Parts: sequence; C-alpha cells; structure tokens
Amino acid sequence: MTPLSVVIITYNEEKNIGRCISSVKNIADEIIVLDSFSADNTVSIAKEMGATIYQQPFAGYIEQKNKALGFARHQYVLSLDADEAIDAELEKSILVLKKNISFKGYTVNRCTYYCGKFIRHGSWYPDKKLRLFDNHIARYGGVNPHDFVVFDSPPQPVAHLKGEILHYSYNSLDEHIIQNNRFSTIAAEAYFKKGKRSGWFKIIINPAWAFVNDFFFRRGFLNGFYGFIIAKNIAHMTFMKYYKLYALQKNIPVRSKN
Repeated sequence: MTPLSVVIITYNEEKNIGRCISSVKNIADEIIVLDSFSADNTVSIAKEMGATIYQQPFAGYIEQKNKALGFARHQYVLSLDADEAIDAELEKSILVLKKNISFKGYTVNRCTYYCGKFIRHGSWYPDKKLRLFDNHIARYGGVNPHDFVVFDSPPQPVAHLKGEILHYSYNSLDEHIIQNNRFSTIAAEAYFKKGKRSGWFKIIINPAWAFVNDFFFRRGFLNGFYGFIIAKNIAHMTFMKYYKLYALQKNIPVRSKN
C-alpha cells in the first residue's frame, strides 16, 4: 500500500477546513496544513482533526503550495485547497490506486459549488486538475493566482481518476466580486513583473471573448441564471486584470487611499 500525504494551505478557513480534512481521513497517511497565521479557528480545528500544522506568512499561491509540498514525508501527495473536498467516488478511486500506483500523476475533475448549486457546464467544468502526483518530480508553476502542477523534465504521462474534487467557492455574488477584485490585482501584478503588457485591445476584446467563450462555446447557458452570472463575472475579472495591468504601466492608481 503506497502511503499518501495530503497537503493543504490555509488562511482564515474555519468554515471550510473541517469539511476538507474529513473528506480525506480515509485516504491520507498524513495531513499537512501550511497556515498563513489565520486570525480565526482554522489552526485549532485542523489540529483537533489530526493535521500537522506549519505556519509562515503568505508568499503567493504558488510559493505557498510549493512550501507545503516540502513538508510532506511521503513520495505521493494529494494537494487540496481548504475550500475543496473529495467526493465518495474519488475516495474509492484513491483507495484502489494506493494498492498499485503506476503513473507519476493523476488528474481529477473539479466541480464548483456556486451560490447553492453545483456548476456542471461552462469553463468551470469539468475543470480537470492534476492534484495527485509524485512529489519528487513535480511542483507548482503558473502565474499567481492561477497555479498548476508541472513535472520536472522530462514530462510524465498521467492518468485520470473517477470521482470529483468538490470546490465550495462562493456563497453570494458579493463574495465573487470581492474575490475577483483580489485575484485581478494579484494577476496584474504578476503579469507586470513578468514583462507582460496591456492595451485597449486587450481591455475591450479579451473580456468580450471570455464571456462568449464561457456562455456560448462552453455552454455555460446550460447552468441557467447562474451560468449568465458566472460568465459575466469571468468577463469582469478579465477586464479588471487587463485594466489593472494597463494602470501599472501608466502609473495610474487603482486602489483607494482611504
């Protein structure tokens, strides 16, 4: 039986961390939580549920997740966000997999729970993620806040697991708007540091394409009313990201001084 480490990063996740840890109790040989000095009960809840806790100031999503991987004792890890949980079918798949792991990485579909409804169409689904992998040859890459797992050279073949990671994202439109504002700032600053640039074309065309792609081409309209809300917010997030990047180029303030 191959042992498995589950790694989770947290900051003020007292509403989510219990559900996340409970979902992996039967498949985890250790549970690692890297916390960014939460001001709520996240750490105490995780400790009571048997997790091993480490803490450091938040350094960025990619940096934080790679640091968490470094604390794992076992070769294979399952990486989750605190607002995620595995479903019963994925639990069964992982228990079978632990008897005979033959690939260096495994992808899983992620299904988002949005304002009381699971979203199963559009660009948010199936949202395939590489989350179970050989920690010796893989790490997080990408551009903050959009991280993903990459293998060291050479690339490795991966398999797909049955079941889903359930992502409990936003309980209200207000939460979505607040997160869009935060993520667009992080993305714009990351793009700026990498030398990427924005202009009127990207500010106008990219949000329009984001909406059309999600709502029509990816059939987000099948999600009904919330499909429209999600597509609209994806477009708005895209607009803010490229506008904030443009503002950084032109030294235009985008944050209130109050």
